[in-house]
Amino acid sequence: MVEATVTLVEGMEFSGKAASGHTITMDANEQAGGRNAGSRPMELLLVAFGGCTGMDVISILRKKRQNVSGVEMNVRGEQRDDYPKTYKEVHVEYIVKGKGVQPEAVERAIQLSLDKYCSVGATIAGVGTITHSYRIVEE
Repeated sequence: MVEATVTLVEGMEFSGKAASGHTITMDANEQAGGRNAGSRPMELLLVAFGGCTGMDVISILRKKRQNVSGVEMNVRGEQRDDYPKTYKEVHVEYIVKGKGVQPEAVERAIQLSLDKYCSVGATIAGVGTITHSYRIVEE
């Protein structure tokens, strides 16, 4: 079981604390009654997705003994117009940095993450479409 506690700080600002002990601040912008003191919850879902799939991809590439020095995910989501405004489409671009990294290894790592391992991606895929692209930066 995964647990978290989310507490109102003031206005529209909330503090979220995960069972691991880490905290995060969420807030709305000024137009929505907030002070812009933190990320929006739907932004955090994209951040969580990037982190989830990134951890999978780097783990798989390391197991495949790829010489990877960095991985970056640029995640972009398009929300529906109607409430609850779920993501209808999310695109993740993987940027893999290293020496002699094999494209086949990157493709396989991404597919395994998206099809099998990333629980955040599976949650998003339950209501929307996930697309991806990647590029390898030789160092």
